[in-house]
Amino acid sequence: MDGMTDFRIDLLPAVTEEGVLPDTTRRVTVLRLDGGTGISAEDMVVEEVPVAMAYNGIVHAVMLATPRDLEDMALGFSLSENIIATADELYEVAVVTGCDGVEVRMDIPLDRFMKLKGQRRSLAGRTGCGVCGVESLQAMARAGRPVSGGTPITPAAVARALRLFGEEQALHRLTGAVHGVAWAAADGTIVALREDVGRHNALDKLIGWLVSTGVDPASGFALTSSRASYEMVQKASRAGIGCLVAISAPTGLAVRMAEASGLTLAGFARGNRLAVYTHGERLAV
Repeated sequence: MDGMTDFRIDLLPAVTEEGVLPDTTRRVTVLRLDGGTGISAEDMVVEEVPVAMAYNGIVHAVMLATPRDLEDMALGFSLSENIIATADELYEVAVVTGCDGVEVRMDIPLDRFMKLKGQRRSLAGRTGCGVCGVESLQAMARAGRPVSGGTPITPAAVARALRLFGEEQALHRLTGAVHGVAWAAADGTIVALREDVGRHNALDKLIGWLVSTGVDPASGFALTSSRASYEMVQKASRAGIGCLVAISAPTGLAVRMAEASGLTLAGFARGNRLAVYTHGERLAV
């Protein structure tokens, strides 16, 4: 258009080296306005960078993600997207940084790779997008794996995890711009937490941690700072997680999928209050 000039956004800092991840946060100068008074101050913002998920040399998906715990994300994404069936099918993971983003290079069995090629899902997605590139409504709505019964969880345990949740979200406290997904033991103790600008990415990272550490996904529950969308339920059930608790609301499709999968789904978890939408028998009173 007339009067317009092309411009380029620097996706990563100007100087990067292969194998060196970009910073997770960046310090910026902001103008804070309060009652007509402007004050210059420093603030921290979280970084999001393009992350390409490449299998056997071919990029399968590109998404915006926080450049942290990408090995966990690689395993969790591969399992939750049904690209591999077990962790031992992910032969190798290498995280390579370039001037325009990060490439997570993975090697998987040839039969898995050929099946992946048939899906024709090479895409550029939004932050943690869980729908981009899915080629049919049937594929989008496919149910997760059935979840077996797990350790009973009490409302008191959920309340305890909620109290600890904010303390564990270091990146969120610093920037206010990321989602967190935590793994809590049955008593509400937070064992692990992963953060990312995309809620699906954070869950994939947590799933990768669960699998790589050998933690029984039926022994506790997952707690997310986001709403419980169908993708979150789908990924959780595929990982064998028996209970997913969200601080915000679930969607109707998420509730139907959780009911069909046998997953206990709770939302609006605030203090001692929560709403249980499916399989409430696992939340012992």
